[in-house]
Order: sequence, then structure tokens, then C-alpha cells
Amino acid sequence: MSGAGAPTVTIGQASAAGRKEANQDFHGVLVPSQPALGLKGIAVALADGISSSAVGALASETAVKSFLSDYYATPDTWSVKSSAQRVIAATNSWLYALTRRGLDPHDADKGYVTTFDALVLKARTAHLFHVGDARIWRVAGRSLEQLTEDHRVVVSAAESYLGRALGAGGHVEIDYHAVTVEAGDLFVLTTDGVHEHVRPRDMVATIAGAGDDLESAARTIVETACEAGSPDNLTVQIVRIDSVPEGDAADLLGGVESLDPAPLLDPPAEFDGYRLLRTLHSGPRSRVYLAIDAQTGDQVALKVLSLDLRDDPAQRKRFALEEWIARRIDSPHVLKAQPQTRRRSHLYTVMRYVEGQTLTQWMRDHPTPELEAVRGLIEQLAKGVQAFHRREMVHQDLRPDNVLLDTAGTVQVIDFGATTVAGVVEGDPQIDAAEILGTVQYTAPECFLGEPSTAGSDIFAVGVIAYQMLTGRLPYGDGVPRALTRAAQRKLRYVSARTTRPLLPAWVDGALHNAVHPDPARRYRALSEFVHDLRHPNPAFTETRRAALLERDPLLFWRLLSLVLALIALGLAGILIAHPPR
Repeated sequence: MSGAGAPTVTIGQASAAGRKEANQDFHGVLVPSQPALGLKGIAVALADGISSSAVGALASETAVKSFLSDYYATPDTWSVKSSAQRVIAATNSWLYALTRRGLDPHDADKGYVTTFDALVLKARTAHLFHVGDARIWRVAGRSLEQLTEDHRVVVSAAESYLGRALGAGGHVEIDYHAVTVEAGDLFVLTTDGVHEHVRPRDMVATIAGAGDDLESAARTIVETACEAGSPDNLTVQIVRIDSVPEGDAADLLGGVESLDPAPLLDPPAEFDGYRLLRTLHSGPRSRVYLAIDAQTGDQVALKVLSLDLRDDPAQRKRFALEEWIARRIDSPHVLKAQPQTRRRSHLYTVMRYVEGQTLTQWMRDHPTPELEAVRGLIEQLAKGVQAFHRREMVHQDLRPDNVLLDTAGTVQVIDFGATTVAGVVEGDPQIDAAEILGTVQYTAPECFLGEPSTAGSDIFAVGVIAYQMLTGRLPYGDGVPRALTRAAQRKLRYVSARTTRPLLPAWVDGALHNAVHPDPARRYRALSEFVHDLRHPNPAFTETRRAALLERDPLLFWRLLSLVLALIALGLAGILIAHPPR
């Protein structure tokens, strides 16, 4: 089962109460249709409610059902790890709250407590999530390789207890592991009632002997455990990877990138139900037209791919991703996609048209802006960028040309052609090109070392923009793109904004320096911290001493030093002339 752009699998499952009156295990599998299949993958889950609790079965059922429904309700842009861990943590909180409202609120042994394991198969990776003492295995030759570690504390040969489980506390630590998969790989999930009574090599032999009938193999393993004297509930899930995708994002993006790119047109012109009025922008990657939607009468910005890029499959995917991203962010500070009302004949994007100007033009019109004006614009820009980060996206090309101010003064982030989306990259790593996609003046230093862009890279870009708005310059001049080693980056010297704006508060300059620090580990961790420090003096930046001249203005420092040395040399020469050596 499965489809293009995702693994195909065969699954067998079996569960039984065994010697107990009730089965407190619960298990399930969900193979969604596209596009969720490509974006989220296939989910397999297993839970084992603790036997000391009368509500253990309800806890295990809640854990599995919640995961299989809520995981697919998380944003498409999130990675598997983020999506699954947040869902599992929420389920843990819910189960713990039920226990606290129960008859024995302080006795976890009688609460809504369960072990939990999940296996999510997306593209060529298996993502494992584990809490408790159920196990996830992978067939290795004639035996099983245990991929999870039991969270069981052994007190003595006769006594042990669960050290970690869902619902046992307000917070749960979730083990996560990711492994690359290939066609033919076999994964096995078991509860302790099975693996404590059936040897791994006997499970592998049973699976091998069943051929394609994995349901029969699962039933046989459960029966073997019961016959071996298991006193517990018994559950087995067997997952065989029949094929893995080659990493094509067609299913992720709805296949729109397979359309022929729209032609370049000379307005006025009619195209695909739009009336093109004039060209708004023409660059090396794309051309943007102001157009009227003939069906709705709305003004839109219609973008087509440039001639040089239309034969590059990676560029076409990235171009198609722009509108896909815009439809998944809801923020007044991010450009919105125009609602699509009809099928398209070609590949192009349609965004809402914003009447206004770029931040580049605003800076030309305001060469020496007031600090308060800069704060207000940066706060809006930060809100737009934070909307990307909340969805696990990194814009990667933040620059004044990609920031619009409408006629009401509202800031909107535009141009998502370089944006990295965690959830999409997992499904198609090739869509995330290795080269730097943003504009080098605003690209964080770590990116020039081949490191991936992160939210911290966007913070660097916002800091550079703020610095440029206040000074008209760049904080390191043209040094960052030329610093291609860590040693060279350690030599970068921040030019204090107070060199150009001497009345700028020292703590504002400190905030700017922190935002654009060459070392990402010493940079702000969140844009909210930077925005806060632009308005509120940070004690770390409020020292009354002036910054060293070398740090504030390296050029002036060396000029003054040269002057001092020259004066010393002249003085020595005068002494030698007045008192020549004998």
C-alpha cells in the first residue's frame, strides 16, 4: 500500500488478551491519501496500558488514536520530529490531567498511564518515537536489532517498574531516532508480553516462513508467546518496506511544477483568464506582472519563471513552492496568495497585489530616519519572519527589496523563492539546493561555510536590515561574503552604528551587534529578543564606557595610530639632527 512519492509497504498485525481478561494493548496504522502521504508519511503506532490500572486500556487507545489523527492535523510545513513530538507531548498532558481528576490523583499506578511507540515512514527515512518498554526492532540477518531502549527500572530479579510512560507526569521525555530505509527492510513492533517470551531469531524465522502473509506471521508470533507462558497482553506489528521513492516532490506540491512554464509576455496581453496591465519587476529569476483576474476583477501580481531557469527541474519545484508556502502562512505581515478559482494551463504563481513601495525605496526617501520609525518597521518585519519560523520555514532571502510597505504603512514579507520548508525537504531533499540562494550582503556568515540556513540566519538578515536603515551601511562592510573560513570569520570586526549615528543609545547598538554576530551561537535565539532589546535597555549593553575605538571605527583607529607613529618618527629624527651621533 502507498503511492508515488512515498514508500510502499506491506503490514501485518495481531493482538490478543492472552491469559488476561481484557486486552489493554492498542495498535493502529494510517496510510493517508496524497498529498498527506508525501508530506506526512505512513504512521504505525502501538501502546500498552499498565496492568495495575483499571483505565490502562483507555489510556493506550487514547494514545494511539490521538497520534494517528492529530499527527496528520499538524502543519504540512513541520518536520516529522516536531509534529510527532508535539502531538505525543499533548497526549501525555491530557492523560496526566485525566489522572489528576480521577479517584486516585496521586497514584500513577491507577492512572491513565501507557507505554507508546510510533514508527513514521516518510520518503527514505523511518522516524522512531519511544516511551516505555514496548520495542521497535529491525530485521538484521537472522535476528532482530533492537532500535529502542527499555525505560524500565530493575529493582531486583523479581521486581521492576516503568521509569517512563505517557500520563505518568506532567512532562514526558520522548526518545527519537531516525534511520534510512531501503526496499526490503523489515520493522517489528512488540509489547513486552511478546518479546519477553519469544526469541528474536524465532520471530524472524516466522516472518521469513510466512512470505507475503505478514498477518499470518503476526498471529503466529502472538500464539507462540502465549504458548511459551506469557501472562500479559500480546501485540505485534510487522512492517515491510516494498519500495522507496526517488525523492520527487510532485505529490507534495500537487504536481503543478510538471506544467510547462508560462511564456514571457509583453503587456497589455490576455493570458489564462488574466489581463496583464504592465510589468512590475523583471529579474534573473522571474518576471512579475500587474494583472486583472477577469473572473473576479481583482488586481493580482502574476509571476512567471525566467527563460534561463525554466528547464531546471529544481528551479521549477522551488518556483511552485512559493505559492504553496503563501497558502500555509496566515499573517498580515506576509504576502498572501490569491485564491485559486480555476485550473491553470501553465506554471506560474498568483499573489495579491499590494499597493506601496519596497523598503529599499523607503530607505532612499528616509536616509536619516528616526529611531522610533525604524523600531516600528522592524517590529512588523519580525512578526512576518516569525510566522515562517513557527511553521519551521526559513525565508533565506530577507533584504529590503523583499519587504513591502503598503499605503497604510503595513510591512509585508514577499518572495519565497529561496525559502526552506522542513516538512518538504524531508520528502524531497533535492528541493533544497546546496548553493546560497539569498542575497550575499544579507546572508549569515555560517552559510558561507556550507552550513544550512536556520532561524538564526534570518535573524542575522533582519539585524543587517535594521543596521542599514539606521546607518545606510552594512555592519561588516563587504567582509562577510569574503570570510570563507571560521578563522576569517573570527577576524570580522563589527563597525559600531554609533560611528554614523553618535547619538544612538549604546544599548541599541549592542542589540544590533548581537543580532548580526558572526557566531550564530552568540546571536539572538529569537527575533522577539532582538525586538525587545531595541526598546528596552539590556543590562549587558548599558555600560557607560565607550566602546574601544578599534571596535567602533577600525579605519579611524589605524589612521590615528599611523599619525602617532609618524609624529614619533619625526621627533626621533629631530633629536638625531640636533644631536648627531659621534
